[in-house]
Amino acid sequence: MTEIQRLLTTTIDELNAREKRDNRPRFSISFIRNHPGLFVGMYIAWFATLVVMLRSETLADSVWLLVVLFILFNAFFFFDVNPRYRYEDIDVLDFRVCFNGEWYNTRFAPEQLINNILQSPRVEEPYKAQLQKMIATKGDLSFYDIFTLARAEAAQSAG
Repeated sequence: MTEIQRLLTTTIDELNAREKRDNRPRFSISFIRNHPGLFVGMYIAWFATLVVMLRSETLADSVWLLVVLFILFNAFFFFDVNPRYRYEDIDVLDFRVCFNGEWYNTRFAPEQLINNILQSPRVEEPYKAQLQKMIATKGDLSFYDIFTLARAEAAQSAG
């Protein structure tokens, strides 16, 4: 593992710990706060369906199924999952992108990571110069930008 890759992986691990990104579902009422109209609409539709089923001779016996299905489907909306960021997922376009999004392109790398790379005696000068050029050109750097630098360092050390 190269020095830039090690620093990047350490930063990602710290970010996961700080933001409680552990892929575990957690109970949350953010759905109600973010979509109150949809939440109320679901209950209005459910009560309307319940009334129709109770008034129907053929559907009255299966009301329990409506209640069970509504509870199961509703439970889905009351849990949030914070996906774990991983170095291995950077620049990988597969099913995980649907779950995580392209976080490595949309999140800026923290200043501390950039400073750690620039101050590390284990990072060679050409990579530090390239990093400074990237900062001058782009301003804020994403995790993907740092990853490209790590990949270049890994290719140089392998070759």
